[in-house]
Amino acid sequence: MNQTEGIDRALEHFRELLEQQLKRVEQMKSGEGWADYSQLKPIVVGVVGGDGIGPYITREAVRVLKYLLQEEIAAGKIQLRDIPGLTIEERAAANKALPEDALAALKECHVILKGPLTTPKKGDPWPNLESANVSMRRELDLFANVRPVKVPEQGIDWIFYRENTEGEYVLGSKGFNVTDDLAVDFKVITSQGAERIVRLAFEYARKNGIKRVSAVTKANVIKTTDGKFLETARRVAKEYPEIQFDDWFVDIMAAKLVDEKRRKDFKVIVLPNLYGDILTDEAAEFQGGVGTAGSANIGKRYAMFEAIHGSAPRMVQEGRASYADPASMMRAAVMLLRHIGLVEQAKRFEMALDICGQFEKRFVITGRASGATGTQFADYVMETLKDPNLEGRWKSFQS
Repeated sequence: MNQTEGIDRALEHFRELLEQQLKRVEQMKSGEGWADYSQLKPIVVGVVGGDGIGPYITREAVRVLKYLLQEEIAAGKIQLRDIPGLTIEERAAANKALPEDALAALKECHVILKGPLTTPKKGDPWPNLESANVSMRRELDLFANVRPVKVPEQGIDWIFYRENTEGEYVLGSKGFNVTDDLAVDFKVITSQGAERIVRLAFEYARKNGIKRVSAVTKANVIKTTDGKFLETARRVAKEYPEIQFDDWFVDIMAAKLVDEKRRKDFKVIVLPNLYGDILTDEAAEFQGGVGTAGSANIGKRYAMFEAIHGSAPRMVQEGRASYADPASMMRAAVMLLRHIGLVEQAKRFEMALDICGQFEKRFVITGRASGATGTQFADYVMETLKDPNLEGRWKSFQS
């Protein structure tokens, strides 16, 4: 391919991408109201087991959910529904990141609890499919990825609001080889996409009495897209005068999160997609690693809750899947309960997880036979939930 042909093909490819993104902007402008879970009966919770260790850790989280919600399920207020068609084998057979039948089944649910899904990479025995996670977030317009990290003994109480449908990831599979020597990828930030994630972060801060919101970009170098995100954040911040707003470059924020003197100051952190992915994995290490962290993917109509780690195929290959830590999926389930208004159940579940995973640690998961199995940990959590003095037991560890 000569340079002229490569440029012509690249221009046509870029035109198609721009048309798609402008169409998405118009959809965002049209607006949509937020789901009212108090008016839904039943609230349908879709369950996606996932790949690799996904089915193992999801099974344990669902087992605890069923125990915790036995009255709501019996009364028809909550329905748990398995969603088929999303394993890597099924996606590869359909040659689609998100097969139509699976997407239709997801859209029949109100909220989704999702185990990790494998994204094919070069050298894998699968087609070069787009990430199913990215596709799902886009198709369901799950624009806000919300990841809390709490380590009370270190004074860490962070919540990250990561934009979920833009940045480098929205067109991550749409890059282009202009010639054999030149490859180009794309980054997208829209005014509408930036505003809704920033506003959601400020609204959370206001509702929870938090007095600081920090935005993270690399606007000193990535001047156009990151510049738009930062400009939007500054504009929205003016509508919340009671909340202090500051902004940080992503490399400096990565350093400050490990700075014992400064990291306690951060509360709500809002940031574009790629930076959010990286920094939340770093932050999770303080809590015990990505295996302990859950996250929420919030849209106006749908919401999805998941672990932040991958499918860990090596653990399955080595016969260690039963030793995978289900705490990440359980933390995700806590966020799901809180999102649909079951606040008391969420509170009890979270206290039980804190006791079992951070304080007492009667069963410690190592990912190997030297530690507990996921089933043993789930049994421990359910046993703790039965304790009538659960809250007092939890408070005893707070001093």
